[in-house]
Amino acid sequence: MDKTTIPGILFGIGMILLGQKLEGGHAGSLIQATAFIIVVGGTAGAVLVSYPLSEVISSIKGVKMALQEKPSDTVSLINQLVELATVARRDGVLALESKLNDVKDPFLKRSLGFLVDGVEATVARDTLETEIEIEAEEDTVKAKFWGDFGALCPTVGVLGAVLGLIHVMENLDNPAALGPGIAVAFVATVYGVGVANLMALPLSNKIKRKIAIEKERKTLIAEGVLAIQEGLNPRILEEKLKSYGGHHARHMTSSDKK
Repeated sequence: MDKTTIPGILFGIGMILLGQKLEGGHAGSLIQATAFIIVVGGTAGAVLVSYPLSEVISSIKGVKMALQEKPSDTVSLINQLVELATVARRDGVLALESKLNDVKDPFLKRSLGFLVDGVEATVARDTLETEIEIEAEEDTVKAKFWGDFGALCPTVGVLGAVLGLIHVMENLDNPAALGPGIAVAFVATVYGVGVANLMALPLSNKIKRKIAIEKERKTLIAEGVLAIQEGLNPRILEEKLKSYGGHHARHMTSSDKK
């Protein structure tokens, strides 16, 4: 479970409710089913028009990308690639075939398969880079979906506010109906801005970040495997991969490699 997504949303909502209480208000005044239906339902309808059903379903399922936290395995990947490079340099690329069963990462295993099968370096590079880009583009749709949801929410919130004011104007001769109408008007705006800035847009940003991390990870694997195919010295390969692996990888110590 990601340590910041849900706690961040809850913290943001909590601080808003705390501010509401300090100003003398109460949480119950923000609970308006009508405003919620208008804002969330109206925004959902708008994004349904914008995206095919398959992408809507995929984007909803994609929320788990923001909720899941995948431990970084950059250092272990670099160590594994350096070890494979050492085997290939000592015994030849075909010797890697016996190591395939020990490789757990699907992308790494598929990449090593190109070496064992004797695929040309240019073909292997084009294939791996294309796979990385296509997967990133497919996942980017999920981030864009929630970004669009967040962009539309405030506008639909304004629509809810206008509807509430229309209801108020229709009941000027009935003072008892004015309060609920005004409440719906203002709460709809709160819902529109709140859902956008506390949930939808942050989810979009978190998914984008997760996509970028996974793309960097697979790029590291692809560059490592292609360098093995070129016969690059394992020591040089290690230094090269550290540049792809970020701060932690660049500061690997001997204890990290064990």
